[in-house]
Amino acid sequence: MTKRVPPISRKIAAKDFADFCAPLIGLRVNHIWRGYGSAIFLELGKLRPTMRLDGKNGNSCGEATLAIEWSWRIEGARSILCGSWSDATLWPKTFAKLRGEKVVDVTLFGRLREIELILSSGVRVISFSTIEGHPRWMLRSSDSWLTADRGSLHLEKQKAVRRKK
Repeated sequence: MTKRVPPISRKIAAKDFADFCAPLIGLRVNHIWRGYGSAIFLELGKLRPTMRLDGKNGNSCGEATLAIEWSWRIEGARSILCGSWSDATLWPKTFAKLRGEKVVDVTLFGRLREIELILSSGVRVISFSTIEGHPRWMLRSSDSWLTADRGSLHLEKQKAVRRKK
């Protein structure tokens, strides 16, 4: 039997960010979905099905996920295609443009560490929190996830512990 324990969290440097993101380069955006409110989730790489608590099928989960809770935008070459404050009817058409695109780069910007996902078409998905606190994004790969808090990057790793029956 496997039991989940609280994640192990540590601050990381910019070099560690690049190492964390290296396996994401070349992965395709295979699913993008809207969470609660204006939250968006980009599922990268091979998808696996998930099950909701009520037993129904959930959104597929990729090898990696970029989640932005709020305050985001999707930029084309010369304009903003849509964002968290756009009319939500624009979102599905814009999301469809992202499907199949490959990740070219993942970068950080700003003193408080916002994230930018650059795709093969040149489209960019960008976080930019506009409320007090810290940026509201999370980048998951395998059993680890990366967040920004108080200008620092934090890597959390979930460990599974086996229990004897």
